[in-house]
Amino acid sequence: MNRFFASLLAASILALVSACNQKPDAEVASADEAASIPRYSAAEFFATTSYGLPGPAGHAFSADGESLLISSDRDGVFNVYALPVSGADPVQLTNSEDSAMFAVSWFPSDDRILYTYDQGGNELNHVLVRESDGSHRDLTPGEELKASFVGWADDGQSFFLATTERNQKSFDLYRYSSADYSREMVFENPGFQLAALSRDSRWLALDKPRTSADSDVYVVDLSADVAEPELITGHDGNISYGAVTFTPDSQSLVFSTNEHGEFNQHWTYDLETGDKNLLVSADWDVMYTGYSRTGRYRASGINADARTEVSLTDTVNNLRFSSDDSRLALIVNSDVSPSDVYLLDLEAKTSKRLTDAMNPDIDREHLVASEVVRYESFDGLEIPGILYMPHGASADNPVPALVWVHGGPGGQSRTGYSATRQHLINHGYAIFAANNRGSSGYGKTFYHLDDKRHGEEDLQDIVYARKYLETLDWIDGNKIGVLGGSYGGYMVAAALAFEPEAFDVGINIFGVTNWVRTLKSIPPWWEAFKEALYDEMGDPATDEERHRRISPLFHAENIVKPLLVVQGANDPRVLQVESDELVAAVQANEVPVDYVIFPDEGHGFRKRENRITASEAYVRFLDKYLNPGD
Repeated sequence: MNRFFASLLAASILALVSACNQKPDAEVASADEAASIPRYSAAEFFATTSYGLPGPAGHAFSADGESLLISSDRDGVFNVYALPVSGADPVQLTNSEDSAMFAVSWFPSDDRILYTYDQGGNELNHVLVRESDGSHRDLTPGEELKASFVGWADDGQSFFLATTERNQKSFDLYRYSSADYSREMVFENPGFQLAALSRDSRWLALDKPRTSADSDVYVVDLSADVAEPELITGHDGNISYGAVTFTPDSQSLVFSTNEHGEFNQHWTYDLETGDKNLLVSADWDVMYTGYSRTGRYRASGINADARTEVSLTDTVNNLRFSSDDSRLALIVNSDVSPSDVYLLDLEAKTSKRLTDAMNPDIDREHLVASEVVRYESFDGLEIPGILYMPHGASADNPVPALVWVHGGPGGQSRTGYSATRQHLINHGYAIFAANNRGSSGYGKTFYHLDDKRHGEEDLQDIVYARKYLETLDWIDGNKIGVLGGSYGGYMVAAALAFEPEAFDVGINIFGVTNWVRTLKSIPPWWEAFKEALYDEMGDPATDEERHRRISPLFHAENIVKPLLVVQGANDPRVLQVESDELVAAVQANEVPVDYVIFPDEGHGFRKRENRITASEAYVRFLDKYLNPGD
């Protein structure tokens, strides 16, 4: 990376960290001091505003350079806004009161925008254009299809969308005219994952997962008479490859691989010669590499122990360059400060915060920063985790705790602001986000340790997370619950069913309970990586016996501890019936079980009012069953 840019970016972001008011060396408040900290409501925590920039394939800066395109839930539902770089208030461009809408891109030469939304969380996204006159047009009409934005042609005269309209299992690539939205199919997809498009629109990169540990990258020359995928990562054994991006000159593809060690590195593949060269390596996984529009700058992110490091900093989530590389938009957050949009002027060497996401009614001094710790599991394996200690916790004032389990399989709990976590911590609950074996970010060996062992070794890591918490004198060892969403929700149900005395309560948020059904009912657009999913979890055609053995629903008679279940009715990944049946089975045990269903949500809760309702339900349930007080 250019030395000037590296030093400027590092210095600028250090200033932004200060602006976020993070105090890594601050001590947790004493019991007396903590007594004066108010108990904030979930509504107050979720009054913080969420902001997001378009993906790297889109244009974040408007054609005139005066506004950034952002997504925000400032009105309670995600909509698209134009955020003036002057610091003025955002201008709302979409007005949904129901479905969440997200920014995709400005048009490169005018004030039209592309945006996307689904219907109540069903993940059947469409891509729409908002015209200069404020009218809207669906570019991907139809039922039961899913569409996504892929990229712009370098001249801005056309753009590319992918849809499943021909075949629900595959995304075909279409070129759309920027002038009249006429289109042509440029690649009929036989079953790959579309990964990246070169800026000259000639090259398309494809990913082909074979198993959870083995994958390949192909490239397609779209200018050829017949656009045939060409394998560029032929190899023996289990090696993971994935396309990242093309270089700005469209001469090389950047790809990731763990061929050379435990962690992912980024390499380049010369499209003319086939030569491969190392681009970025670290002692952790390289997460991403991106280029500015002119190609002058390159930025790469490293997943360093659950924190993102970019040019010697750990606070950048994403960044977007202006078309002339004079300015950089980025989002900065920390455990105690929600994501805000900042603008860096690379010529003037100045920075400016454009948003203020934090609810002013909440004092940042009352929030809690995390600590990365490690503990030994049942077999001596070292497990990393992220620990949050509430203000006032001490040996004289031990507090109840929750083991927080991330989604996946293969996810990772990371540092950063979470309204839900801070709400629970503010109400006196310690949080320990354990990254059990199978989590990403700790090398390929660690990542694959739970393959076809789900609900077994990984579950023991979570059980031993409780044992670790019991060694801390500021934790009340008699009051420890488990909470998780998606795969984490499965782990909650599994803990209560297979280790019924390990935890005192459980909160299952849209978790899998019946792997037999779930693996047979995956969304059709997962077809490209179904084989890899089955390799990790087991093929339902041959592994049904094991799937029944590890499914909490078939062992629900063992559940004896109070349970809260939260579910979106439109979830296409974990069907509502999963939660319905578990709740009924636990009720048959005459065990306390609370059930919250959101009729307008899918796999994750996008509406602020629903996130508030869920978070209040967590605290209410915990106050009743885990820490009822005197």
